[in-house]
Amino acid sequence: MHWTDDSGERSATWYAQNGAAPPRRVVPADSRMGVAAAYRHVCEGTALLWQGDYRSARQLLSSLGRRAEGRGRPAGKAASPGEAFLAQRREQSRRARILGLLLIPYENPDGTALRIALRGAPEVGAACAHAYGPPAEGPGVGSLRELLGLVGAYEWHRKGVEIPALGAGARIHPHHGVFSPVRGEYVDLVAEAPLPRGATTAFDIGTGTGVLAVLLAHRGLDRVVATDLEERAVACATENAERLGLGDRVEVRRADLFPEGRADLVVCNPPWLPAKPRTALDRAVYDPGSAMLRGFLAGARDHLLPGGEAWLIISDLAERLELRGATELTDLIEESGLTVLARADTRPRH
Repeated sequence: MHWTDDSGERSATWYAQNGAAPPRRVVPADSRMGVAAAYRHVCEGTALLWQGDYRSARQLLSSLGRRAEGRGRPAGKAASPGEAFLAQRREQSRRARILGLLLIPYENPDGTALRIALRGAPEVGAACAHAYGPPAEGPGVGSLRELLGLVGAYEWHRKGVEIPALGAGARIHPHHGVFSPVRGEYVDLVAEAPLPRGATTAFDIGTGTGVLAVLLAHRGLDRVVATDLEERAVACATENAERLGLGDRVEVRRADLFPEGRADLVVCNPPWLPAKPRTALDRAVYDPGSAMLRGFLAGARDHLLPGGEAWLIISDLAERLELRGATELTDLIEESGLTVLARADTRPRH
């Protein structure tokens, strides 16, 4: 990233998730810049590189957030729940883009860990390494809003998420960018559903943290093959299986949907909504055109042993928002040559 300040031309390593490009226009800023002027800059697409203390940067971010709240919300009532939802997503994206333009400087004095180059800043080296990997030499720049998010994600990873269905005190530790199983309703559904008679093998498609794969192994299945297309999810699921002492029965592979072969049970908890993801984490929630859902249903039959079952764990939020037709899911199941043997429902507790 390159910019100009009182000392002339400057450059630094740009730290950002998902390969986001650095802003094209950057101006230095400190406490002498008022909130109104700062908001005008970021709305015009000009980033602010903060040069005051860390506490003041946090205060400015909060002030910008209050100004941005609802400023871009369209007037009038949406024609449908789906349109209202998509309008809300656009507003959230606009707000995130604006707030992401408040930047902070990093330094790497010993070549091993990033440090915020502002007075009063907390230690963030471990959190940055978890998200960005090993730091580059020399100075760096990144979004303050993004930093706060990755610090929170690192705390989820460090502390873990307790999963009662895996036994007392058992925890899943999500990696950065892998969806955390904090909403345990779907985990309980898999924990309580009767296994197919005589089942010994299972596939977990789109495993994420590996929570369903290790749960099936915990329930007594001899071999579970878990797949995911994201490398960070493969690493996360492998680590969780080993930490819980189930690494000998859970094999994690990088694959687009199914591994080779067949199993007694094939499970999948696909993204809930047929919409476009904007970040790596979004891909656990948004599935353009329901591609993963359709792929799972279309391929499940060819990967089941005789007498096997496919478990689809899915929210009905898409139907409630009218983003998926009321009979679209059942139609897809029938088109895939599958028969619904049973259905289990739950209500949100979060």
